[in-house]
Amino acid sequence: MNNESEHEELEGNVKHEHHHFVAGSGQDPLRIDKYLMNFIENATRSKIQQGIKEGAVTVNGEVVKSNYKVKPLDDIRVSFDHPPHESLLVAEDIPLNVVYEDDHLVVVNKPAGMVVHPGHGNYSGTLINALIHHFDNLPNNTSNRPGLVHRIDKDTSGLLVVAKTEEAMAHLSAQFAAKTSEREYIAIVWGSFNEPKGTVEG
Repeated sequence: MNNESEHEELEGNVKHEHHHFVAGSGQDPLRIDKYLMNFIENATRSKIQQGIKEGAVTVNGEVVKSNYKVKPLDDIRVSFDHPPHESLLVAEDIPLNVVYEDDHLVVVNKPAGMVVHPGHGNYSGTLINALIHHFDNLPNNTSNRPGLVHRIDKDTSGLLVVAKTEEAMAHLSAQFAAKTSEREYIAIVWGSFNEPKGTVEG
């Protein structure tokens, strides 16, 4: 086998960690498949058992079987050949409401109900999925999220500034971190307010 083939084989064997748990010091003996069902959301026992069968689950660095009993302080890792779903960014042809664009940045009006970036339970239909479809080579932030320098909640509509260049990413991120950028929020409230203006905390 030549060096190139050996390198490709090694690359193909790279595992991506999806979950990592350390059993508590008072952990009672419990089958590994049942243990993982308690900690991995929306995972069925059959899927967990299949993953264990495929060697995706290790305890203290060793591949185990479904009947392995978890012990106190066991180091449990679940790894697969593919990155976690939130790291798999897929371009999707989702319409964007662009209100401003130049060579350095773009401002989009995010509708309510749209998640800004992929995460647990929201792996598609996000703003980032739309952005990477409409714009090429967006710079990654420190969390490997293309173009993103700030975010707003799923149920909040509003403007987001997206960096198109590395320079814009650095400057915009610094502004948001230093809180030198000004943001205005409009909210619907109800109740009895005696003063015409002021600050509401709570």
